[in-house]
Amino acid sequence: MGAANTITPEVEHGEAKGFTDLLTGLGNRYRLQDRFRSLSSERALDPAPFSVALVNLDGFKPINDLFGSEAGDEILCQVAHRLKACIPDGAMVTRHDGDEFAVVLPLVFEQIGAERIGNLIKDVLSAPYDLGDRNVRLSASLGFAIYPFAGSDFETLMKSAETALYRSKRRGRGQITVYSREIAQEMRRSTQLEQALRNAIINDAVDTHFQPIVSLADGKVLGFEALARWIDPDLGFVSPAIFVPLAEDRGFIDTLSETLLRKAAEAALTWPRELFLSFNLSSVQLTDSSTAARTLSIVNSVGLDPSRLELEITETAVMSSADMAGRIIAELRQAGVRISLDDFGTGQSSLGRLREFTFDKVKIDRAFVSAITTDTTSEHIVRAIITMCEGLKLHVVAEGIETLAEATRLQALGCTMGQGYYFGRPADAMATLRYLSRQYSDFAGRRQSSPFSSY
Repeated sequence: MGAANTITPEVEHGEAKGFTDLLTGLGNRYRLQDRFRSLSSERALDPAPFSVALVNLDGFKPINDLFGSEAGDEILCQVAHRLKACIPDGAMVTRHDGDEFAVVLPLVFEQIGAERIGNLIKDVLSAPYDLGDRNVRLSASLGFAIYPFAGSDFETLMKSAETALYRSKRRGRGQITVYSREIAQEMRRSTQLEQALRNAIINDAVDTHFQPIVSLADGKVLGFEALARWIDPDLGFVSPAIFVPLAEDRGFIDTLSETLLRKAAEAALTWPRELFLSFNLSSVQLTDSSTAARTLSIVNSVGLDPSRLELEITETAVMSSADMAGRIIAELRQAGVRISLDDFGTGQSSLGRLREFTFDKVKIDRAFVSAITTDTTSEHIVRAIITMCEGLKLHVVAEGIETLAEATRLQALGCTMGQGYYFGRPADAMATLRYLSRQYSDFAGRRQSSPFSSY
């Protein structure tokens, strides 16, 4: 970020001399603090509420880096102008820090009012920014804190606003959060969960379980999907639907995924060679150009044939960075790894993904499978998917099969592979070997040192 992007107030004998941000002409943090003191003093006898909002530009740094600090400064000036133009009478805008602005709202007393002005600000800042020879678009995230409920002194109120803003940023772009005690507790729990997960990864406490994928014709096992499982001594069982997105958000999904892939690949070495291992890649990994190389390095170091590995990706993950995802998929397939499109039918443009990318398999989402025997529309959708995949020479797996009726109906529709509790729940590596020993009556005889000799 260029020098002009940074606020550096003049200080003499410990006190700020300047209350103005030189770039935008707005007040700075010292002006914000002065306004807070003035308002809180006015309302000392009758502490009527007022609000402070923090406004942060989503994705400003990449634009600043790409187009240079002068373009970044121009955007900041345009943001300042828009904020001044859209705030109500009596309100004040300051440039809080870098690409973050603060708004003091003396007449916003409660959550509904805060959300209303927040949506107005968000809409105003989402319009294109004119940089002369190009236009760029940005969104904004906002965090509100209401005095005195979220803090009766300046530092506490600002920390509350920062907590609300942080929650907005974690939820995605263009979000609005109004601070509450419940949100503060949620953020504390999230921080505690993050630390526990980091420790679990360090201590190798996150495990892999395996769920069978079978032939619907005869129930024979064709492979297993690896699923992450974490049981914390204090927290108990933590769903991967909670801790995987947390790892993605906090930037250590690569470490978690690579640890689990290594464990899963080592387990797959103990299975018959014709069985494949299915493993999930996250959306974050599909934006990283080194993903293919790191994945293949792990598989090769363990000694698993890449042709036995199947990587599952979701349509949402592909859409987040289509060009990079395409390159990663191509590199992996060139090495022999197969690619499955997971949760098919739940995205917004699944057919487009099949046209743009080369997949080996499609997994029909359990939302359709669970209703196939009771809902005619779901049955027609599943039938259409199977017919389409046959024409495209794609294998099909139906997920979430829980009853014989569902398995029978799917087979009648032409689906050849299935997965779900009806065939087997996820189990750890040793239980998976016991499952295989029952499925393969001659498995022990085909291995010189049978892993089933003690069962």
